Amino acid sequence: MTVLESATGLRFAPMQASDVDEVVALECSVFPHPWSRANFTESLASGYDAWTVRDAEGALAGYYLLMYAVDEAHLLDVAVCAARQRQGLGRHLLDCIGARAREQGMLSVLLEVRPSNERALAVYRRYGYREIGRRKGYYPAHAGQREDAIVMRIDL
Repeated sequence: MTVLESATGLRFAPMQASDVDEVVALECSVFPHPWSRANFTESLASGYDAWTVRDAEGALAGYYLLMYAVDEAHLLDVAVCAARQRQGLGRHLLDCIGARAREQGMLSVLLEVRPSNERALAVYRRYGYREIGRRKGYYPAHAGQREDAIVMRIDL
């Protein structure tokens, strides 16, 4: 297993099946409509590039999952635990995501984000992602409603 330690003391490691319960708990704590445990286990079984980041004490601070298609990476899910938000970890994760995608020969990274997720939108825009389209009714929302997705891309 490859473990990468950053200058900040954070440890990045490939997500393992043994991480899924913690990842799901983090997911449920930060998203109103979280991925299911099955979404994560199926992503790992499919061989998606999934990474966790832990602090010096070993606590899960965040994670991301990438899928590669031809020359574009698709950022499927990324999250930072509430206690670590607004400390630059999201930007650090985006740096790692771009580096991983480049290592795999990708030319860009694509993602979808809810219009209501203003904090994430601001982070992506500041980082250099640009809106390239919308997916109507892409996300589940409250009371059986649906929410569009903003599709964003960054060239690597």
